[in-house]
Amino acid sequence: MTLSLENEELPKRSWVKINQIRTLSVQRMGERITRLSPENLARVVAGLNEIIGG
Repeated sequence: MTLSLENEELPKRSWVKINQIRTLSVQRMGERITRLSPENLARVVAGLNEIIGG
């Protein structure tokens, strides 16, 4: 499941791939680009709940 993110602060079109959850070390993370809006965060959480059956 892929959700398109709509945010003017993102430098290019972006997606969240909910069915490809990965873990990353803090050292591999780059500089923060933006934050998700409450609406986008709710969509991501709803998608995760759908995947895990919550």
